[in-house]
Amino acid sequence: MRHRMRGRKLGRNASHRKAMFRNMAVSLIKTVRIDEEAENAPKVSGRITTTVQKAKELRPFIEKLITLAKKAQPHIENAAQFATSADKNSSEWKTWRESDQWNQWNQAMAPALNYRRRAFADLRDNEAVDILFDELAERFAERTGGYTRIVRLATVRLGDAGVQAIIEFVGERDRVKPTRRSASLDTSSEAATEEPEAATEEAPAEEAAEESAETAAEAPEGETAEAEEEKKDE
Repeated sequence: MRHRMRGRKLGRNASHRKAMFRNMAVSLIKTVRIDEEAENAPKVSGRITTTVQKAKELRPFIEKLITLAKKAQPHIENAAQFATSADKNSSEWKTWRESDQWNQWNQAMAPALNYRRRAFADLRDNEAVDILFDELAERFAERTGGYTRIVRLATVRLGDAGVQAIIEFVGERDRVKPTRRSASLDTSSEAATEEPEAATEEAPAEEAAEESAETAAEAPEGETAEAEEEKKDE
C-alpha cells in the first residue's frame, strides 16, 4: 500500500531526492548574499530557476526551515541580555564564563541552539544556516507563512522541453494588483456627483422658459383690454 508516500518521485530514490532538495535549498538561501566579484554570481538575489515540479516540492522544504529559524528568534533575543561583548579568552570573558550570568545565557540560548542544529541537519552548510537565522528569520518575522513564490516561465528547458519556473523569496519585487471593483466604484461615485450638478444647471433654464411663457400670455390679454376701451370711447 502506498500510505504516507506523498509527493513526487522525480525519477529518483529517497536518498537522492533528499540530497537534491538539500542542494537546491542551500543554493536558494545563499543567493540572498551576492558576492559580485565571485565567479558565476547570480544576477538577482533570492531566486533560482528550476522545473515547476521541483519548485513545488522544494517550497515546503524551505519554508519549514524558515519557520525553525523564526522560532529561535525569541530565545536569541532573551539570551542577549545575559551576553557579553568581551573578546573570547580575554580576562573579562573568562570572568563572565565562570559567573552565574553565563549559566543564565546558556539556559536561554539552549532552545535556539537546538533549532540551529535541526536546520544544520537538513542543510549541512554553515553559511546557509547563518543566512537563514541572521537574515531570513528577521525578514519574515512579521509574516505567518508563504515565504516563497513560484513564477512559471514562458521558455521551456532545452533537451526535454520541461516547463521551467522561478522560485524566490517574497518581500522583494512584489507587485500589487489594482482591483477593478474599486475603480468601478470610483467612476460611479464621480458620475453620481456630476448628475446633481447637471440637474441644478437645467433647473434655472426651465424657470426662465416658464417666466417667458407667462409674460407672453399676459401681453395679449393687455392688448385686448385696451382695444375694448377705445371702442367704448368712440
